[in-house]
Amino acid sequence: MRILYGLLMGMFLAALDQTIVSTAIRTIGDDLHGLSAQAWVTTAYLITSTIATPLYGKLSDMFGRRPFYLFAIVTFIIGSLACSFADTMYQLAAFRAIQGIGAGGLMSLALAIIGDILPPRERAKYQGYFLAVFGTTSVLGPVIGGFFAEQSSILGLTGWRWVFLINVPLGVVAFLLVARTLHLHHERRAARVDYLGAAALVIGLVPLLTVAEQGRTWGWDSTKSIACFVIGIIGILLFIAVEARMKDDALIPLRIFKSRAISVTIVGSIIIGMAMFGAMMMLPLYMQIVHGASPMKSGLMMLPLVLGMMSASIISGQITARTGVIRIFPIIGTALLSIGMFALSHITADSELWVVMAFMLLVGLGLGNCMQALTLIVQNAVSPREIGMATSSATFFRQMGGTIGVAVFLSMLFSTVGDRIKENMTAAAATPEFKQALQTALGDKTLMADKEAYGIVQGLANPKGGGAALNSVSEDSSVISRLPKAIAHPFEAGFADAMDHVFLTAMGISVLGFLVLLLLPKIELRTQSGMAAAAAAKSKAEGEAAAAAASVGGVDDSEAPATTRAADGHVSGTSPAEEVVGTGSAWCAAPTMEEIAADGQPVPEAVHDAEVRVELREKGEDVAHKTPRHRRSDD
Repeated sequence: MRILYGLLMGMFLAALDQTIVSTAIRTIGDDLHGLSAQAWVTTAYLITSTIATPLYGKLSDMFGRRPFYLFAIVTFIIGSLACSFADTMYQLAAFRAIQGIGAGGLMSLALAIIGDILPPRERAKYQGYFLAVFGTTSVLGPVIGGFFAEQSSILGLTGWRWVFLINVPLGVVAFLLVARTLHLHHERRAARVDYLGAAALVIGLVPLLTVAEQGRTWGWDSTKSIACFVIGIIGILLFIAVEARMKDDALIPLRIFKSRAISVTIVGSIIIGMAMFGAMMMLPLYMQIVHGASPMKSGLMMLPLVLGMMSASIISGQITARTGVIRIFPIIGTALLSIGMFALSHITADSELWVVMAFMLLVGLGLGNCMQALTLIVQNAVSPREIGMATSSATFFRQMGGTIGVAVFLSMLFSTVGDRIKENMTAAAATPEFKQALQTALGDKTLMADKEAYGIVQGLANPKGGGAALNSVSEDSSVISRLPKAIAHPFEAGFADAMDHVFLTAMGISVLGFLVLLLLPKIELRTQSGMAAAAAAKSKAEGEAAAAAASVGGVDDSEAPATTRAADGHVSGTSPAEEVVGTGSAWCAAPTMEEIAADGQPVPEAVHDAEVRVELREKGEDVAHKTPRHRRSDD
């Protein structure tokens, strides 16, 4: 499918941007003289992308996927272009917010579109590729971001500006591919736009996401943090009240949580999001702080985790496509994730890299078995016309879990690392090797040129200055790699010990996810795509309406369209091309002309005429004498 390349390109853009910027942000802050404001660059993007996700899902269900996906690409391109010419950190934060509006649609709508085109069992194979793209960017992002950050100038522009500018040509290619190949049939339905729900969601999420990013800096018990918590909780309660009142027109209809499959999956997605984003944040820090790796190198060191995600996702997708089995994969995934996190909680500053990478592979295998399976389960549990809402909801709750996980894990790390460093420093200070290294460092003229590193050495040599040395390392951990090995080791060991507690907490969260996902009911995947299932429901409704009209009007049964299956297996009253039958596993649907066209194939005349006849019946026109050559679509 050619459309697949456009969708993969769109997801690649959004996923790459999340990792490429984090690598270059320190260089950007130095160049724009606003290092203290760098957190807002991340926060602005996070807020808009998270809030936009459920909006895209609901609106695309109402008005069609194509216009909103193209809008998301264009918005992302405009935001990227603006970011590349920002002159201050606050300008950059504003332009990153525009980027986030586009990114919110790129991630969720791609999976919703696949849900429209392919049945769940077949979909499992292709969604594995999307997860593979997501994993690949976690390696490519730091490498590309580090490369651009290290360049003083490329084609007359500062190197870091290409971190954003590279999105423009990639985005244009994605736009052209999608515009040319994505032509899905969409029947617009009358519904109210949930403006109040959207406003309440903004009121609730903006302060909560802000405090999640800034709380560690402000202090969790500060006036700012408490105010954000209070306003956020009020906003969430208001959002729930509005959604209950809007019923089926809500951004996230509350009735979907009555489904055991959906409610269990959503809770599981939040938990897995916490573990996944927490791990993907902690592991690069471990590589950079404890093993002294550069951002580029630490990205490459994440390769085992990515390979685990890709292989598990693709293999589980193939098995699901062939057998229909899906429930077991997130259960296996959370079990592997729990074991992997437990193993990581035992790494030290002296652990061999190959051992750490083996544990990372285990975590990747766990995540790969979870991610696409949970999305498929949610999509399978709703009606075809709600696939966008369901997909975006799953993405939304996973992102919220990830935001909570990163905030909690970073707070745990930096609230305990000081004590862990003190413990290791006290033990090391009593050894002759440390004392000798400290005396040598005090007379090292090369080290004297590095004010930060030499200041730490002086602080350690002066018993009263040890606290200042620890604070200096907490503010800028990169200085550890510039210290003599014997002096750096207690700092590295302190960080490793603090991370052990974080990984142990992540293990507990993963075990909770395992227990929750055991509650998943038995799941039978549909054998129809979203479009085919929608056509089946429509055909059934037409048949029932015609039968009711015939009964009321006294029309002879021979004149009413039959909707029963004859002995030869054909539904009387329809052509084979028109035949679209129920959602059970024993029935299947003939491909619609939009599905055939989306695959780049010529539309058979029989299929075209069959769908036109259905359209004419809707309009009350004479089917026998008219064969207009047009169709209703969302482009």
